[in-house]
Amino acid sequence: MINCAKCGKDNQDHYKFCLGCGAELAKGSGPKPFSPNTPSQGVKRADVAATASPNMAPVSATRAPAAPAQAAGVECPQCGHANGVGSRFCAACGYNLSAAKPVVAPPPGVDAAAVGNISLVALRADGSEAGMYGVPNEPKVSLGRDVGGIFSGDSYLSPRHASLIRQGGQVIVRDEGSLNGVYLKLRPQVPWVLEYGDVFRIGQEIIRLEPLEPLPATPDGVERLGSPREGYVGRLALVIGRDTTGNAFLIPSTGVHCGRERGDILFSEDGYVSGLHCRIAPNASGQLELTDVGSSNGTFVRLSQEHVLANGDILLMGQQLFRVDLS
Repeated sequence: MINCAKCGKDNQDHYKFCLGCGAELAKGSGPKPFSPNTPSQGVKRADVAATASPNMAPVSATRAPAAPAQAAGVECPQCGHANGVGSRFCAACGYNLSAAKPVVAPPPGVDAAAVGNISLVALRADGSEAGMYGVPNEPKVSLGRDVGGIFSGDSYLSPRHASLIRQGGQVIVRDEGSLNGVYLKLRPQVPWVLEYGDVFRIGQEIIRLEPLEPLPATPDGVERLGSPREGYVGRLALVIGRDTTGNAFLIPSTGVHCGRERGDILFSEDGYVSGLHCRIAPNASGQLELTDVGSSNGTFVRLSQEHVLANGDILLMGQQLFRVDLS
């Protein structure tokens, strides 16, 4: 147990912030060891090959597997950590939970996405609610700067940025060719299958997954040569402008971790990136998966296709976060 020096409350050893007062808890005397094959906080990577059924269908690249059901409690809107009932502050990131809503499983046989009322709740940087937009009860509703309300003041939103579509008892979000994209916040420890060309964001870093392809010949026909790349499955390129990339990092077949302090790829000057933020690694089928390993500010993947929304999903559009409430 860790005793809070500010209020005296006992907290479990793995907590970063006090449940009683929200103060940061004392860290260990030395740095935590890092193993490139082990996610943060000692969570073991799932052995997909050992647990998958031979007849199991492959995971779709357009949607991550559903998160496991959680017991009633308070889910942190900032990092997604499930806190116990009565907790005033998130044990993972220190967020004040007074504005957070309880996490309650839907009644048996009820599909939350099939219920007709849809609301988008704008979230401030601290996770508190800044406004709400009740989506009209229509088959297709456009979202963007021209809609007004909570969208009007964001110049990074396109006039017609995205659409919400009611179809077959589900709610689908579609990017309508927006300039800055629609991003979905990943659930912690739930892998998302990436395709080459996919873009994701951690902190203030926008990153694109690219295949390793030989460079074309120069205009005068000279073939380009390079060093062997056996054992590598792709690269991560930093997007620094429209159609412009900066540094690139190779992905070995064992995968990589990204973070601010620990990992294989470090963003030491980005204070919005957690010490150990996310992992990119092949799964048992050889597909590359992106997994948030419990970051404070989340990992966001840019949606390239229509995506079925679940209750509580968080979307990043323009410079704003929106929580999807289905009822």
